[in-house]
Amino acid sequence: MRLILAGDVMTGRGIDQILPNAGSSRIYESWLKSAYDYVVLAERRNGPIPLPVSPGYIWGDALEVMQARLPDFRVINLETAVTTSNDCWPGKGIQYRMHPANLDCLTVAEIDICSLANNHVLDWGYPGLGETLTSLHKTGIRTAGAGLESAEACTAITAHCGNARLVMFACGHGSSGIPPVWGATPGRAGVCRVANLSNETADDIAHRINAARQPGDITMLSIHWGGNWGYAVPTDQQRFARRLVEAGVDIVCGHSSHHSKAIEIYRDRPILYGCGDLINDYEGIGGQEQFRSDLRVLYCVELSKDGGLQSLELIPFQSRRLQLEQAPEKNRRWLRQKLDSECGLFGGHLRSGTADISFFLEW
Repeated sequence: MRLILAGDVMTGRGIDQILPNAGSSRIYESWLKSAYDYVVLAERRNGPIPLPVSPGYIWGDALEVMQARLPDFRVINLETAVTTSNDCWPGKGIQYRMHPANLDCLTVAEIDICSLANNHVLDWGYPGLGETLTSLHKTGIRTAGAGLESAEACTAITAHCGNARLVMFACGHGSSGIPPVWGATPGRAGVCRVANLSNETADDIAHRINAARQPGDITMLSIHWGGNWGYAVPTDQQRFARRLVEAGVDIVCGHSSHHSKAIEIYRDRPILYGCGDLINDYEGIGGQEQFRSDLRVLYCVELSKDGGLQSLELIPFQSRRLQLEQAPEKNRRWLRQKLDSECGLFGGHLRSGTADISFFLEW
């Protein structure tokens, strides 16, 4: 099985404003009142954006890269509500939404599954979550990690491609900023929010995944955890991920950090502690430049029939004018050196791929 994986894909706010069917630009932040202001900031940084853009514009060079790798499934963490709701969550400083009519920006990239267990899917209230689920399902995109009650939110989903089956469970931890009240219950919509990263929680998730598993299936956990900045991997995250692998999970895919973090190969299974952001409207925002969050990564993971890792390719891009472009050589070199250092803490090493455009993890 070959998977294309990405961390946070945020197609709301400023991204929504450059697409053909922009929704309301009203936001309720303390420093800006219009989502379009994020477009202005990006243009000040890197130049004009040809408005309105086509649905595939934001993916830029990544579209061809994904097509060339012929993945069985493409999986992202969709970090925005897809809604026209004006019912913004009270007291929350930042809200993301994309108009449902702009969903072709996901279908053009042939996204198969969206994890929704994150700290922005309920930004526009329960009506916004309901519309998000309905809108995505109408396009044929599967969702995991959120639902109209806990049985839907905290159930593993299965996806089929020929004879291959992927079983995926999605959840979020409070360390990523998911409020406790957002956790789905038997009588309330919400996300699959885990209260802690204990062995008991890992065992429960593994049980739910294995309940849906059939012989030959590949299994995956997508988890939103940790803060936005910093490369350190907390001990409880490593212990939690390893426990899941020991219980039979083939891939652990973490996200929330705005930049890519270390990868560990444990028992021949990949643990991606932080995939970083892939698409967002942060281009014109200053601060934290040392992390180079303008550099984005797509992950191409290839697994054997028994779930063992065969290859893991990291494909770097740079965000300019709210579009993914092939990263220049000096930026690719910086990113490879940085991630090589971080992966080295877990026994991994990054080597350059074909034409030095991508990197491969060696373990």
